[in-house]
Amino acid sequence: MFRKIREIPRKISNSFFGNLSKDIGIDLGTANTLVYVKDKGIVINEPSVVAINKRTNQVLAIGKEAKKMVGKTPGHIVATRPLVDGVVSDFEITQQMLKYFIEKIHKDSFSILPRPRVLIGIPSGVTEVEKRAVIDATVSAGAREAYLIDEPMAAAIGARLPVIDAAGNMVVDIGGGTSEIAVISLGGVVASRSLRVAGDEMNEDIIRYCRDEFNLLIGEKTAEETKILIGSAYAQKGISEITVRGRDLVKGLPKKVVVSDEQIREALSHSIRIIINNIKTIIEETPPELLSDIMQRGIILAGGGSLVKGLDKLIANQTGIPVRMMEDPLTAVVRGTGIVLNDLENLRDVLVENQYEKPLK
Repeated sequence: MFRKIREIPRKISNSFFGNLSKDIGIDLGTANTLVYVKDKGIVINEPSVVAINKRTNQVLAIGKEAKKMVGKTPGHIVATRPLVDGVVSDFEITQQMLKYFIEKIHKDSFSILPRPRVLIGIPSGVTEVEKRAVIDATVSAGAREAYLIDEPMAAAIGARLPVIDAAGNMVVDIGGGTSEIAVISLGGVVASRSLRVAGDEMNEDIIRYCRDEFNLLIGEKTAEETKILIGSAYAQKGISEITVRGRDLVKGLPKKVVVSDEQIREALSHSIRIIINNIKTIIEETPPELLSDIMQRGIILAGGGSLVKGLDKLIANQTGIPVRMMEDPLTAVVRGTGIVLNDLENLRDVLVENQYEKPLK
């Protein structure tokens, strides 16, 4: 009875702030942060980049404006990513970025003190300390309640897979910092791998290849553009080429080189091989009954890294299981958070157990 009495003020507070704030789902990615607002859909899709003035510790820009500054700033200004491999590497900058997104969502409303409930997608392999860092940063940024959900689970829900049923669903979510491979059944993860090999590592592969083969130093932005334009995992019809510009490591002068899709495919092969080998490992660990379901439904690909041409075909050939790309793979995780937010009471079991609510003052 006393417990019920104690819960009354909290329920009143939640109802009060709930009327003033909008529930938010966030895909807190290494490369991009996407934000879903309940009843509105995806309202923010911006790079996870923050520009800081080191002399004054002032935040100069966040998101798209900050990304424009990458590699082009003077010594006292740093354009940095506060998340590395899907986890918080700089608590204060992550807090500033989340606060910026929360305020941006509520600026058009008349909410003086936005205190939303926030659901955040995180890599499945993070530690308890890393989970707590995400939750603390979110609560410090203004959330009244913070919940976590594994990214592969959110991606599966975003793909409208029957994750609550007694049936096997396999999701491969290749993001910027991590690749998430998971088999899901009955609202839980049966087997999973979280790899620190994903889109960013593929960019590094291209940078290394240009350095080793052509003595050419290129930036991360150039490497990413090359990957998007002609990157492939499987031989494509015809030959695509692109001119890559950078600095000659021998002469120290500007230099340009024409590279083919075959050369970039060779550069990407190292990271892609690691991802496929881990997919095979998860398949080996999956119970036969669930594997039978996966053979029928196929492996679902999500995340920006899965858009590398021919990757679905290569995985299908290597595993013997049909592979299909989900619709709009870049937004899979954040769409999943939106579905959970809309039915939080019934889907509470899919959330990560380590949840934390900051007591309201």
